[in-house]
Amino acid sequence: MPLGNLTSQFFANVYLNELDYFVKHQLRAKYYIRYVDDFVILHETREQLTKWKEEINNFLNNKLRLTLHPDKSFIKYLSAGIDFVGFRNFYHHKFLRKRNILSIKTKIKKYKEGKISYDKMLEIFQGWNAYAKWANSLMVRRRVVGMIYKTFD
Repeated sequence: MPLGNLTSQFFANVYLNELDYFVKHQLRAKYYIRYVDDFVILHETREQLTKWKEEINNFLNNKLRLTLHPDKSFIKYLSAGIDFVGFRNFYHHKFLRKRNILSIKTKIKKYKEGKISYDKMLEIFQGWNAYAKWANSLMVRRRVVGMIYKTFD
C-alpha cells in the first residue's frame, strides 16, 4: 500500500488507536498529540519523557509489533522547536520547514525556465499558499508572490 495513500493513513489511525489509549490512560500523559504515525508528548522533565519513551517502545514492540524509529525518536526542548506535521513548532508560533520554502522556490525557477506551465504553477502555488497560511509566514508568502510576479516582466 503506498505510504501517501488515504487508506494507509486510515489504517495507521485505526492500528495506533491502542497507542493513544496507552499513552493517555496508562501513562497519563497530559500533552500528547498524534497525527497518523507521528506523535509528540510534552512534559516538564527529561526524566519523565525518557521513562515514557522506554515504556512506549516496549508497548509498541510487545502489543503492536512496531518500533520507534531510532533516528526520529528523541527528546528535545520546546524552545528549540519541534518538527511536526510540516512545521517547526514553537511555544507561541510556528514556521514553515526550510525544505518547503526551497521546494516552492525550485518550482518557481522551473516555471521561469518554461518547464512548468502557467496553470500548473498556479495550482502548485495555491496548494503551497493554503499550507503556508497555517504558519507565521506572511513575509515569506509575500516574497514568494514577488518571485512569481517577477517572472511576468
